[in-house]
Amino acid sequence: MVTDEQLFRPENDPTTATDGLWPTLLAIFAHPDDESFGCGGTLARYAWSGARVHLICATGGEEGSSDPEHLEGYASLAERRRDELNCAARSLGLSSVTMLGYRDSGMPGSPANQHPEALAAQPLDAVTARVTQEIRRLRPQVVITFDPIGGYRHPDHIAIQRAAVAAFHAAGDPARYPGDLPAHQPQKLYFLTFPRGLLRAVVRLMPLFGRDPRRFGRNQDVDLAALAEVEFPVHARIDVLPVLEARQAAGACHASQGGGRAGLLTRLLSLFGGYETFMRAYPEAPPGLRERDLFEGVRF
Repeated sequence: MVTDEQLFRPENDPTTATDGLWPTLLAIFAHPDDESFGCGGTLARYAWSGARVHLICATGGEEGSSDPEHLEGYASLAERRRDELNCAARSLGLSSVTMLGYRDSGMPGSPANQHPEALAAQPLDAVTARVTQEIRRLRPQVVITFDPIGGYRHPDHIAIQRAAVAAFHAAGDPARYPGDLPAHQPQKLYFLTFPRGLLRAVVRLMPLFGRDPRRFGRNQDVDLAALAEVEFPVHARIDVLPVLEARQAAGACHASQGGGRAGLLTRLLSLFGGYETFMRAYPEAPPGLRERDLFEGVRF
């Protein structure tokens, strides 16, 4: 049975706070570790600057692989990964974490895709309804999620991205997914992007280190070369150097997924990882837009 679970709760419940007076950012991702490995610096930057930063994590990450030593003392990998997410959330300074309780769907074509509780197997409308209610409860001005291909085409990334986009537009319409909470329309929607120039440089360099860019990752099931050819515009660039230690600490919390290991990609990113980049999905970005603050132009 799929249920919500609050790992953290904000000091002041947003459902009773005066609407619009507090900068509030909501990140909507699929697995424990997406928040740290993807845009941990941005989340930490806003959290430590005084904004409320909330996270929705759609699945428990059950299909992630892990070394046996990381499961000692845990009944399951999902239990271990929940503790890792708890650790990362504290490192980043998040105000709340809500787990939607869906099951990890695994990579494309795996049997886990068909599990009845897998996120990728759920009707889009049903997931959208749940995310809509969370947006109305947390009342963010800014929402961030994956790009349309889910970063690296993971079924869960794509599923929650589609639900997040649909919920962003539905949350302000009281006629859609009616419930006990009043409608709330966030003002800005961003997609997390990876700088394609840097990714192409990584793809060129990997063979020099004896690595195949078409077989990347713990399970060698990510094709970096193909991903490097998919372009998304960069409209916002967030300086995360001031919170680099917090981002690294959050990544290290996810030890079962390789957090803290100084692999090739990690070493390259440490040289060029002083910023995180985003595409602005709403409102539509004018040509040449370059933002340095996701709250730029937000009304409070």
